[in-house]
Amino acid sequence: MSRFLVFLGSARDSTPPAPARLGLRVARACVELLEADGASVELIDPLAIELSAVFKPHFAYAKSKVPEALASLADKIAAADGYVMVSPEYNHSMSPALAHLLNHFGSSLYAFKPSAIVTYSAGQWGGARAAVNMRTFLAELGCLPVSAMIHVPKAQEALDEDGCFREDPDRWAGYFGRTLGQLGWWAEAAARQRDIRDPHEVSPAFQRAPDQRNAPSSGD
Repeated sequence: MSRFLVFLGSARDSTPPAPARLGLRVARACVELLEADGASVELIDPLAIELSAVFKPHFAYAKSKVPEALASLADKIAAADGYVMVSPEYNHSMSPALAHLLNHFGSSLYAFKPSAIVTYSAGQWGGARAAVNMRTFLAELGCLPVSAMIHVPKAQEALDEDGCFREDPDRWAGYFGRTLGQLGWWAEAAARQRDIRDPHEVSPAFQRAPDQRNAPSSGD
């Protein structure tokens, strides 16, 4: 059974805009469809996670002093087989709430696993422009996004508060399913390969400093 985390990219619970927490409907739809396919799924809601007012990532703490919220989520990220990233669009880019949350953890926790990009809007574009930016971001984290994406325009009309499709549920499920099916396929393939060979032996994580990324210079 594959294990997935569905990250909700919104920490706002107020209006305007209305309706509030529109992304939660989209995230719930993803959870339901993945579970219907036999996966184990957990929704990660930024509102349920207490983060420090001053940004300090998980890996910057001494091991004995990591806040419980960060330690728990780090374990979940490490144990997952793949991720669904649900985001609205802010200035043609991904949600700052989603980027803020994901940036608390080093790429070695996400690496060698697939991700799926899901965007939404109350208007007609479905957050598609944010998805372009998200591909680069997720690739840098190491959880490469699958090729198919989900964009939900006018999400308040497409989904009710429980994440159920208001009309044409079979067509919507098929549309979501193309992306989530790719995610599941790659997650299973990556999990099998991780059992065969530890990916961190092939490509060790950077543990010391950013200069570990640098090519050797003639002065070394």
